[in-house]
Amino acid sequence: MTDETTVEGARRNPGPRGWRAAAEAALYGPGGFYRRPEGPAGHFRTSVHASALFARAVAGLLCRVDAALGRPPVLDFVDMGAGRGELAGGVLAALPADVAARTRVYAVEIAGRPAGLDDRITWRSGLPDAVTGLLFANEWLDNVPVDVVEVDSAGVPRLVLVAEDGSERLGEPVTGAAADWLTRWWPLPPVEGARAEVGLPRDRAWAAAVDRVVRGLAVAVDYAHTVDTRPPFGTLTGFREGRETAPVPDGSCDITAHVALDACAAATGADRAPVGTARSAHGTDAAARTLPPARLLTQRAALRALDLTGVRPPLALASTDPSAYVRALASAGEAAELTAPGGLGDFGWLLQPVGIPDPLGEDPQDPQDPQDPRDPRDPQATQAP
Repeated sequence: MTDETTVEGARRNPGPRGWRAAAEAALYGPGGFYRRPEGPAGHFRTSVHASALFARAVAGLLCRVDAALGRPPVLDFVDMGAGRGELAGGVLAALPADVAARTRVYAVEIAGRPAGLDDRITWRSGLPDAVTGLLFANEWLDNVPVDVVEVDSAGVPRLVLVAEDGSERLGEPVTGAAADWLTRWWPLPPVEGARAEVGLPRDRAWAAAVDRVVRGLAVAVDYAHTVDTRPPFGTLTGFREGRETAPVPDGSCDITAHVALDACAAATGADRAPVGTARSAHGTDAAARTLPPARLLTQRAALRALDLTGVRPPLALASTDPSAYVRALASAGEAAELTAPGGLGDFGWLLQPVGIPDPLGEDPQDPQDPQDPRDPRDPQATQAP
C-alpha cells in the first residue's frame, strides 16, 4: 500500500526534474502562479495593460478578417491566454456596433472567470472546437513550459534539472525529438555552459491552436528570436511584482522564456511533421491540411500597418483646440510605447492566414521612431511573460 503522507510530501517537495515539468506545476498546478487572484497584471505589464490602443488595433484587425470572410453571420474572436479578460473586453468595446452584434467572443484561461466581465464574453478553460474569425494569442506561447538544456564540459547537451528552490544540476543527454529540434532550430556550439530552450511543446501547442481555425487568421504575439539570433545562454527568467527575478518553480513568480516563432511558423506550414492521427476541427487529418506560409514581423510594423503610428499631433492644434491636442498627445505617447524600439515594439507577431488573404497585406515598413526619447527597457513597462 502507498504511504499517502509520503506521496503528499513528494508532491509538495518534488526532487529535481526538467524545467518543463517544474514550470507546468508552478504556473498551472494547484495554487500555481496563473491561478492566483491578482492575475498577471499584478506582476507585469503587457501591451494590453499599457494602452487601450492595443485592443483597438486588434479590433481593427478583427474587422479586416471579417471583411476577408465576407462578413459572416457569426464572427469568432478568441483571446488565448486571456489573463483576466482585459483584451477580450477591450476588443468587444472597440468594435463597431454592427460587427459587435455578430461577434462571438471567447476568453481562454485556466483561472476562473473574473467578476464584472462583460456577459457577452464566453469564459473557457480550453479552445472552442472550431473558429471562424480571429484567434489572438498575446503572450501565451512564452508561458507554454519548455525544457532547458545546457552543454557540459565534454560538449554534450544535457537536460537541466531544477529543484523547487531553483537550484539546478545537469541530467541525461538530450535525445530523440528534442535533440532533432535543437539540431534544426537551435544548434548549440560545443561550448560548456551554452544553453537553449527546447521549443517543441510550443510548436505543437501553436499547431493545435491553428488547427481549430476553420477560416480566418491566427496570430501569436511574443518576445521572440529566430534561428540566426538565438541568445547563447537562453532567455529563461522570472517576474514578480513588476520586476524581473530569478526563475524559481515554487508558484511565487512567473516563469517565462522568449519564443522561437520561426519554429512555430514551420509547425503549421507545408513542411509540418505528421502529428499522429489527430483530426482537425473541420474533419480532415490535421497533418494533411496545407496552409499558406506564415509571416513574421515586429509589433512595431504590425501596429503601423493597423494605422497606429505614435505620430505627435501638430503643434497648431494646441492653439485651436487645446483639449483635443492634449488627448492626441497622450494617445501618441501610448502608441509610441507600444511601438518603441528596444521595448514593446520589438515583440514578434506570427500571422497564419487560414482560407483568407493576409489581412495586413504586403510586408509593412518597420521604421524606427526617432521622436520617442524615452528609454523603453524598464521591465515594468516592457518585459512580459
